[in-house]
Amino acid sequence: MRLVVICIGRLKQGPERELAERYRERFDDIGRKLGFRGLDIHDIAESRARDTNARIAEEAAAIAALMPDKHVLVALDERGKSIDSASFARQLGRWRDDGIANTVFVIGGADGLSPELQRKASLRIAFGSATWPHQMVRVMLLEQIYRAATILAGHPYHRA
Repeated sequence: MRLVVICIGRLKQGPERELAERYRERFDDIGRKLGFRGLDIHDIAESRARDTNARIAEEAAAIAALMPDKHVLVALDERGKSIDSASFARQLGRWRDDGIANTVFVIGGADGLSPELQRKASLRIAFGSATWPHQMVRVMLLEQIYRAATILAGHPYHRA
């Protein structure tokens, strides 16, 4: 199974980008041994449309254009479900074992994700009830993906 992260907004050079890349590299090292085919990250520039609905629609179209065929969609949404790391790992493992070709994680922009993308999501997750900047959500998501791989591998990184 390939993991794909699609983000509205770009990470500039700096500590967030370095940390995100560190977790992606760590996942690549352990993920291949677990049957994961890789982790792709796609940045999409924020829409410049003046109207909120137009921005959301433009961003949704750009997201949809990057989604591979045969995928499960996971939306990062502040109103989503808060799940613990072990449950997240079990879900990724189930999708992998069920032969899902791609799991796509989507991080929306400042206006959020389109209702259509939210409806299509098999899972909507939140990192608590607080609103986080998309740069931080990306880092937290990549850390959780890496942590999930370590849980599936029985690696001691996750101590719960």
